[in-house]
Amino acid sequence: MTPTHAQGDLLHSCCHPRLLSRWPHLPAFWPERGGDAPTLPHFSLAPFAPPRFGGRDAPPLVLTETESPLLPGEAEALPALIARARLGGPPGLPDPGAAALGWPLGAALVLDPCDPARRGRAEGALAAARATGRPVVLARDPFADPAAAPVLDDAGLPTAGAPLSPWTLLDAAASLHGARPFMAALAEAAGVAHDRPGGHLLPLLRRIRAADPFRSRPWSRAEGFALLADWVAAERANRGVSALIGIARWKRRQVAALLAHEGGVPAFERSALRAAARARAEGGAVVAWAASCPEGLAEKLRAQGVPLRLLEDGFVRSRGLGARFLPGASYSLDTRGAYYDPRQPSDLEMLLTEGGFGPELLARAAALRSEIVRRGVSKYNLAGGGALPEIPRGRRVVLVPGQVEDDASVRLGGGAIRSNLGLLRAVREAEPDAFILYKPHPDLEAGFRRGRLRAEDVAGLADAVVGGVPLPALLPRIDALHTLTSLSGFEALLRGVAVTCWGQPFYAGWGLTADRAPLPPGRRDVPRRVDELVAAALILYPRYIDPVTLLPCPPEVMMERLEDSSAWRVSPLTIHRGIEGFLRGALARVGRRR
Repeated sequence: MTPTHAQGDLLHSCCHPRLLSRWPHLPAFWPERGGDAPTLPHFSLAPFAPPRFGGRDAPPLVLTETESPLLPGEAEALPALIARARLGGPPGLPDPGAAALGWPLGAALVLDPCDPARRGRAEGALAAARATGRPVVLARDPFADPAAAPVLDDAGLPTAGAPLSPWTLLDAAASLHGARPFMAALAEAAGVAHDRPGGHLLPLLRRIRAADPFRSRPWSRAEGFALLADWVAAERANRGVSALIGIARWKRRQVAALLAHEGGVPAFERSALRAAARARAEGGAVVAWAASCPEGLAEKLRAQGVPLRLLEDGFVRSRGLGARFLPGASYSLDTRGAYYDPRQPSDLEMLLTEGGFGPELLARAAALRSEIVRRGVSKYNLAGGGALPEIPRGRRVVLVPGQVEDDASVRLGGGAIRSNLGLLRAVREAEPDAFILYKPHPDLEAGFRRGRLRAEDVAGLADAVVGGVPLPALLPRIDALHTLTSLSGFEALLRGVAVTCWGQPFYAGWGLTADRAPLPPGRRDVPRRVDELVAAALILYPRYIDPVTLLPCPPEVMMERLEDSSAWRVSPLTIHRGIEGFLRGALARVGRRR
């Protein structure tokens, strides 16, 4: 039986081959069977069905027929998480909150079962609700068949005819009447009284099992609910996106997966005019690729009542170059401005300004930072064949990473210096006795972008050029790093290396760097620790897409995928890009020899 999201309480058997092909991790829910049993016990997705992202889903939680004990603390932590993340009910139901509907708060909420066989019980629930003396509100049961007609009809009551999220209904309710067991369990998580005898939430939780949909292994309930909470939040946010512009064709598969929701995928439009028209009609937002977004577009859209969000690559992007047309697996989606544009605060800057990083988040950030250092993770995670130069003993070693000079981060945030040669001159003047290493940008080394410095340009400014050497191999060998806005500075901070910024990158101004181009007073004047920067920049701000399943994933999954070369495939349609880079690089080498 193929699972349905319209009805949340159907049982399924994962022995069905279609389910196993869609959800290969299903055997991980029953580790006691060894994962290779021909048939596995029946399970249900209700009430915690995962949202579909463009038709893709994979349940991290299932409801089984047998119970298992709750671990210490789960009886308190899991209901709190369920209520905080508003988990439960068929995915995709509108969740505007009761205030948006104009209902009286503190109401006696009656659920219409939309089932003639339950009419008698529903009428009794309506009479009991009236007896409370509270205002009475009538709504469809979120777990009812959406195609079924209501069975209660009382024109004198505020009524929600369309299916709504259980949490919008519970927002208005002081008491709940006519609830099914699943809805009663959610009411208990929300602290709302109901008329169904007995506790329902804890027995429900004891029947929940969890499994990792990315790595096909058993999970704790806490891990399963945490992933479901992330998925639900992403799906809700994606519903507000109507159109996409400026997205190159080779990026669209990943971007579609990133912004998909229960109803499908936002439209890729050719022009801002068409995108704005669609967004106005749907009441949604336009998403534009930040680097190709026309100047002034935000103001034009805002005048039409259309919000603009800017999309860019994340800080741990892929295993290979974007200039090689390798799609990324992490992205930033910003409602204020691009993170690399210091002219206005971005969502990332506001996260760091507002703070509020709890102990659990900071512990997770510290663990993630440790894994990044241990695994040698960087933005592109390139294999390198270059050799480290011999460094004289007793010399202070300074690394200067090159950047693509026409890149938006240099144009907008580079400060007074806008070129690699200008940066090298400034660093040599600031560090006259240092042994300076210059590392060309990987895109320049690969021949994909222009701006590579010649040997005679570097002579007298850098003591050695470390082309082909991966950044993680260099960072333990240096004392300091000087940069305009390169992400190399952020990666150096994660490893405890001193960083001087000549521009205004997102990680400058928080007391972690020496800033040669400080921001205006009142911006980023709150000191932050490195793990707070990690929590904001690598956990809270970006969104990750698993390159294997194309489902939203946490950064910890990305760390493991980076070690799997089979997870990162270059499209045959873009193979010409590698040939183009090879020819450019070869011509550059011939020119240098002449």
